[in-house]
Amino acid sequence: QVQLVESGGGLVQAGGSLRLSCAASGSIVSIHTMGWYRQAPGKQRELVARITNGDSTNYADSVKGRFTISRDNAKNTVYLQMNSLKPEDTAVYYCNVFAAAWNNGAVRQYDNWGQGTQVTVSS
Repeated sequence: QVQLVESGGGLVQAGGSLRLSCAASGSIVSIHTMGWYRQAPGKQRELVARITNGDSTNYADSVKGRFTISRDNAKNTVYLQMNSLKPEDTAVYYCNVFAAAWNNGAVRQYDNWGQGTQVTVSS
């Protein structure tokens, strides 16, 4: 199975920066896609950025040019560098990993979510 541990959230002033990390562990065979989503109060969860195992990326229009997603395959870790933060970026950020892992002698596909980390941007 796959476990995810997120870190890096916090409180920052508008214009500031934060870096989120999400480390995957377990009986991982391979990781296909890693991504970050966010959910603000009263709103639906939305994609922020996603990166494939071929390093193809896509971003929400609202974060293009400000956020950068990257991954370290040796560490099974995905990062989200967030610059020029705005109050509207305030949300709980969730890591998502789609991976293959061993379970009971077979390789299975897992679509796992992290526990979420709060990002608050003050004006």
